[in-house]
Amino acid sequence: MTQKKSILGIVMAGGKGERLYPLTIDRSKPSVPFGGKYRIVDFALSNFVNSGIYSIYVLVQYKSQSLIEHIRSGWRRQGMLVKHFITVVPPQMRAAQAEWYRGTADAVYQNLNLIIDFRPEVVCVFGGDHIYRMNISQMLDFHHKNKADVTVASLLVDQKESSQFGVLGVDKKNRVVSFEEKPQAPKKSELVGDKCLISMGNYIFNTKVLLDALLKDAEDKNSSHDFGKDVIPRLIKEKNVYAYNFMKNRIPALKKYEEQSYWRDVGTIYSFWKANMDLLGEKPALDLDNQQWPIYASSLDAPPAKLHNNTIINSMLSEGCNVQGAHIENSIIGRGVRIGKNTRIKNSIILDFTIIGENAVVQNAIVDRFNTLEKNSSVGVNLDEDKKKYFVDDHNIVVLRRGGRNVLYW
Repeated sequence: MTQKKSILGIVMAGGKGERLYPLTIDRSKPSVPFGGKYRIVDFALSNFVNSGIYSIYVLVQYKSQSLIEHIRSGWRRQGMLVKHFITVVPPQMRAAQAEWYRGTADAVYQNLNLIIDFRPEVVCVFGGDHIYRMNISQMLDFHHKNKADVTVASLLVDQKESSQFGVLGVDKKNRVVSFEEKPQAPKKSELVGDKCLISMGNYIFNTKVLLDALLKDAEDKNSSHDFGKDVIPRLIKEKNVYAYNFMKNRIPALKKYEEQSYWRDVGTIYSFWKANMDLLGEKPALDLDNQQWPIYASSLDAPPAKLHNNTIINSMLSEGCNVQGAHIENSIIGRGVRIGKNTRIKNSIILDFTIIGENAVVQNAIVDRFNTLEKNSSVGVNLDEDKKKYFVDDHNIVVLRRGGRNVLYW
């Protein structure tokens, strides 16, 4: 197997996340807080670090300041070796006609100098906007065993969901023979029972193959410069492209009750809310309590949560909370949240540094950071009234956009 020092990781973290509105009004999708103390991008970065890959560029673009600050303050894990780093890379505007990233492939193309200077044997290009744990070393082993030029991480999803992803067709040896980005209806050859094999947006490239493909794509005036739409379909015809079955990936110390190969595309408000709820319960589908495969987060110099005379059922509370005489059920409470007496919170996600006054009611809601809910107020109780003030999705999840309070925390 290729030594870790010859592997370069690239995390694509510039997505707008338009379907996650209004959580993405002020930040990119990978920067959206998740699970009380994390950001979505922390899962991809933790997978790299836990897999022994310590050379990582994070490509950012849209509304990136929040993410840049998060990487700067929360991911200062550089070692003593020069090639141990996690570095944020904004658009460099290196093209003759300076432009923002035009697609995922163009984002990497505009930073070819970083790959050339590093001189890796393989490049792992992974998305930064999904919730999952993955031992990337196992995918690398598969890549080398099959003498692949490109390996695409894949998993099975219900056919009705396939239009949101790139759909793969493979032969008996898992070599990719077709790749269609977000098809309206998958072909019969792409079906496995009532499921489709889809791309997770995570790729391993032999370096020369990647460089040649990106240079060729950049010259194609008809290309949208996207890995899924353009680069991968072209490489299937020219190179050995294999599909790695994510369902076979194994994480150490996984609990028996956890969902094997858990992966969620948290691209909508409901999927984001549901993935947060997956963290709860006696036997959660995704249990974050795994010291052998931790998800790393930025630290906060705050005291432990302070709780007095509360009823708390099936919930998670983060550090720095102060909750006095409240009823909290099936909810995730972020860091530094203040909750007053007789307040009832159910089926909700309350993000950092929010203040909720006495006698308030919050249910089926996502309250973004720095909000203040006055005493006796309600969210999620009267949807007709909520729709006048807040965003309400098709599943009646009420979302309060990021508040504007001036606090000491960014």
